[in-house]
Amino acid sequence: MEVVVAEHAGYCYGVERALKLAKETSVSCPKPIVTLGPIIHNPQVVDWLKSLGIHPVDEITKEKGTVIIRSHGIDPAEARQFKDKGLTVVDATCPFVKKAQSCAKQLVENGYDVIIVGERNHPEVIGIMAYAKQVAKVVEKAADLDKLPKKWKRLGVVVQTTQSEANYRQIVDKLSTKGVEIKVFNTICDATSKRQRAAKDIAQATDLVLVVGGKNSANTTRLAKICAEINPNTYHIETASEIEKSWFTDIGKVGITAGASTSDWVLKDVIDLVKEMKA
Repeated sequence: MEVVVAEHAGYCYGVERALKLAKETSVSCPKPIVTLGPIIHNPQVVDWLKSLGIHPVDEITKEKGTVIIRSHGIDPAEARQFKDKGLTVVDATCPFVKKAQSCAKQLVENGYDVIIVGERNHPEVIGIMAYAKQVAKVVEKAADLDKLPKKWKRLGVVVQTTQSEANYRQIVDKLSTKGVEIKVFNTICDATSKRQRAAKDIAQATDLVLVVGGKNSANTTRLAKICAEINPNTYHIETASEIEKSWFTDIGKVGITAGASTSDWVLKDVIDLVKEMKA
């Protein structure tokens, strides 16, 4: 049994940056240290941060200590409130998310009606909406466009950084038939695009695919969907402990990929276990 690991898998720059900042914060900033929600969508990494004294919370009630803004970003008004309370604020927002936030803000200020292509309840999209002054419309799929107002003068588009290129293209293609001026910022991050292309490659070239990462991770879930559409023999797992030997009966080649928030050690555990099984 051959094991093939995707060319692009695991941590992206934005996640590495956020975790580096968190680790530095754990030794240099006032305690207690919290993140508003998980800093990234990976339970194993969140548990590791807890061991450093960094805990996710649903709301900020403390008036001392440090708040780390997670990689998905937040409403800038919230960050100001934290500072006004006297809290130390460490901004770990992914630079690609910051670009999407900036583009949304620019479009609103320039008088465009704004569409955010993404998942309406995802924290990144909620943050982008705040920069769009809460007047943007969130579109998850092309069919959603039929529910929106028909009269647009100028339309601006920004995209959740972990969206699939295919979904983004379908929405923009449909918008192009509306007969209005459209300004599009494709804010899907480069790491996302590379992981999606690499995932397609291994799904096409293997008999079974393991997609490793948090079940609450949008980018990992999207990788699993992309792979499953090509290779139905696809499994989304968080850790090696979920692997079942029965999956590998009569399997000649196994492909492994991982989301941008999946740690190196979790990915290595999966690769090592599968290689042991083939021995």
